[in-house]
Amino acid sequence: MLDSEGNRLLAKYYSREQGTPMSCKTTKEQKKFESDLFSKTRKSTSEIILYEGQTVVFKYVNDVYFYLVGNPEENELLLSSVLNGLVEAISLLLKHNLDKRSLLDNLDMVVIALDEAIDDGIALETDPNVIAANVSKRGMDTIDVSLGDINEQSIMDAYKHVKDRINLALLR
Repeated sequence: MLDSEGNRLLAKYYSREQGTPMSCKTTKEQKKFESDLFSKTRKSTSEIILYEGQTVVFKYVNDVYFYLVGNPEENELLLSSVLNGLVEAISLLLKHNLDKRSLLDNLDMVVIALDEAIDDGIALETDPNVIAANVSKRGMDTIDVSLGDINEQSIMDAYKHVKDRINLALLR
């Protein structure tokens, strides 16, 4: 995922075979690849291209570019389906407020959604509702304390609020 200026927001690289070197081993090589890919796709009207011998499926939503890169033998429709499912799941999780700011604010959910859709380079799920539901299930196990609520309270009130939330979570 890149922002509208080509800066990395999130990237995961996978190698299909054990012991096979990835085409982009170092962070410097990865950033160069991402920069070149962004330059190639930022004015493109298509959603699928062949770039440096790899099939690239991408989607631009608001101010974020989503990319999925696969081997040239990969089925473009499958790659497109995985990418569309992931983007729609992220949109559902972010309550249809899909932009750079909300994506960075909820990066934990975005990473989990990515892991639910793709595991070690293998497409697991394309249905956005299933991906979002799996992420939401994981999110219910955590305790969320809103800092906005605590800022208005005294230290003792905040302590009591957190204690109550932990007790509630333990009782589930």
